[in-house]
Amino acid sequence: MASELDPAELVGSVADERLLDAEIANLPGSVGRPEGIPPSKTRGRLVGVGATLTGVTLIGGLALMLVGVIVAISGGIGVVAIVAIVLGLVLVATHWGWVHVAEATADAIEARRDSEITARRRSWLDLIEPYTRYEVTTDVGEDGSITISRVRYRPVRTGERRFTFKREIEHTEVHSGEESGAAITERAELLRRQAAADTERERLHFEAAHGAYQEALLAEGSEREQLEARRAESRALSERINTNLRDPPLTE
Repeated sequence: MASELDPAELVGSVADERLLDAEIANLPGSVGRPEGIPPSKTRGRLVGVGATLTGVTLIGGLALMLVGVIVAISGGIGVVAIVAIVLGLVLVATHWGWVHVAEATADAIEARRDSEITARRRSWLDLIEPYTRYEVTTDVGEDGSITISRVRYRPVRTGERRFTFKREIEHTEVHSGEESGAAITERAELLRRQAAADTERERLHFEAAHGAYQEALLAEGSEREQLEARRAESRALSERINTNLRDPPLTE
């Protein structure tokens, strides 16, 4: 298992955008889920048009090449035959380009259409703080047994000032269907309260580290301001000295 990160090491980090899609299963349930992007019908239509144009271009290119060959055989290699063959070759070689054009056009249209949703999803993601969370889940087996699992969502670095969550099952216990429902419920509730308490402890640790980080930034800013003030005073004094050296004051 990777070594635990100190909360201070994650202060100032932002959640990786992969948590919005590819790694969404690693998001703790307590943070919710991001706003979904509605499916686009435009992409399907554009890709369909691109595929149609691809087929037409390929067939047209082959037809032109065939015409060029027939003309060359029947009347000799002339301008018409050469143009037909060359144009046919160009069409055949570039026929897949329509698919790429359709995909690029669909991407551009969707980017403009979904810009506000994308911004809201990013803002939602930025609110997630990088501290460990604990949750309890239950699953029902085919034999009617109930499995209670304690899951840990541990923040891990994915790059400079970015993090994601690693989902780890810490503890599982299986209760047969013959056990009392009240007893199973009580056990699950006990584990849930413990998970909530552990999550709160992690949150407080992170908040303490975040507070210390903010104080350090303020202190650094104050030091910079004091340094700038001293530099300004020194520059003013230096200018006065230089002025006096150039134009010494008159003495009686």
